Amino acid sequence: MSSFLVASPLAASAGLAAVEAPEPAYSAPVLLLIALAAVLVLLVLIISLRMHAFVALVLVSLLTALAARIPFAEVVPTLLQGFGSTLASVALLVGLGAMIGRLLEISGGAQVLADTLIRRFGEKRAPLALGVASLLFGFPIFFDAGLVVMLPIIFSVARRLGGSVLMYAMPAAGAFAVMHAFVPPHPGPVAAGELLGAEMGLLLLTGLAIAIPTWFIGGYLFGVFTGRRFDLPVPELLGSGRDAEAGGRLPSFGTVLFILLLPLLLIFLDTGLNTLSTAGYVDGDQTWVEILRMIGKTPVALLITVLVASVILAGGRSRSTIETILNDALGPVCAIILITGAGGMFGGVLRASGIGEALAGSLEQTGLPVIVAAFVVSTALRVAQGSATVALTTTAGLMAPTVAATSGLSALDLCLIVIAIASGATVLSHVNDSGFWLVGRFLGMDTKTTLKTWTVMETILGTVGFTIAFLLSLVL
Repeated sequence: MSSFLVASPLAASAGLAAVEAPEPAYSAPVLLLIALAAVLVLLVLIISLRMHAFVALVLVSLLTALAARIPFAEVVPTLLQGFGSTLASVALLVGLGAMIGRLLEISGGAQVLADTLIRRFGEKRAPLALGVASLLFGFPIFFDAGLVVMLPIIFSVARRLGGSVLMYAMPAAGAFAVMHAFVPPHPGPVAAGELLGAEMGLLLLTGLAIAIPTWFIGGYLFGVFTGRRFDLPVPELLGSGRDAEAGGRLPSFGTVLFILLLPLLLIFLDTGLNTLSTAGYVDGDQTWVEILRMIGKTPVALLITVLVASVILAGGRSRSTIETILNDALGPVCAIILITGAGGMFGGVLRASGIGEALAGSLEQTGLPVIVAAFVVSTALRVAQGSATVALTTTAGLMAPTVAATSGLSALDLCLIVIAIASGATVLSHVNDSGFWLVGRFLGMDTKTTLKTWTVMETILGTVGFTIAFLLSLVL
């Protein structure tokens, strides 16, 4: 995947024309200075001048495009491409996920699940329980969709037990992040594994073996530490805590668990059949496979879950009341969706400028060991353009010839190189990453606090994951 191509399948689905950027106008050092200046200006506007993040992101994206000498005729299409492609992946997931979350809140289902978790695991182990549940949910479900669905439960536990919301949210967010980056059938590791010729079954086992200790150190331990250091209240975003309306019947624990597992099971239809098709066990062109995979696409799975939840969580409420509940769920998340889209716009401009590929091309010639070079190149791409998936797949494409030419690499070595690339694509999530804004705004954090918490946690996750992969490459 070339970082000079701003076009993407998501963009096509959004009805936007593909925009192909020209060759970079400057050398890699100049492009790096432009990107650094853009990030610094953005931070000053948001933190010091208190400009709204959405406005600041759009303004800095425009100025960066001009500074990078993207042709004037392509500036606005480039901005719209980055914005639209991000919204295509985020807006439906956040909107439908917020509806599911609000139904769980207003029916008292989130409180039922929170009470059950606390009763079975104990108050002191509540962050651990939420993190382990998120690891399980994060196996087939994407990061943003999983986080949005889990947030009502996280908020309910935080209200019940008190303390900073970060103590409960960060272990869960870290679990979704590490599963999304390290473990097939998520698209990043699958694409990288295919490009490098890794065996998917072995990559799955290797990814899980590294993801679990990585999460425990970077997600759970650091998440609890962060919660003790930053005392943040539970946001009012997905519910106020005054959720179960008079006259409504509380759902059972089994009912709530079914609602949470339904999108998980539906999405597994897509990811599982895709894995079986890639391995040659089923014919991916058969109609029944295509239908089931369509049902398992995340937006469709969440839509089905909204419809089912609207019925079984109604608790005797009228249809008009349910419609009002769903409508009320969308208002608070509109700002998050727009800011996240603008973050994608900024990352898209940086990709179109060519900085990522220019840096990667120079780093690839450093003579480092393959696994170290893979991590360094992926880190550079991640920092430069923001998208973890783009960094992962682009690095795998750049490193594939080098990996193929390196003798003596075992099947396990190939899997460890994929994990090293995924680790580099995880570190240093900052203002050009749409996920940075998604997490920060959902948890009610300002930009400075998000940098001190989410960015640091992502960096720890990536560093620990690479360290484990590198050490294994030395001894196995």
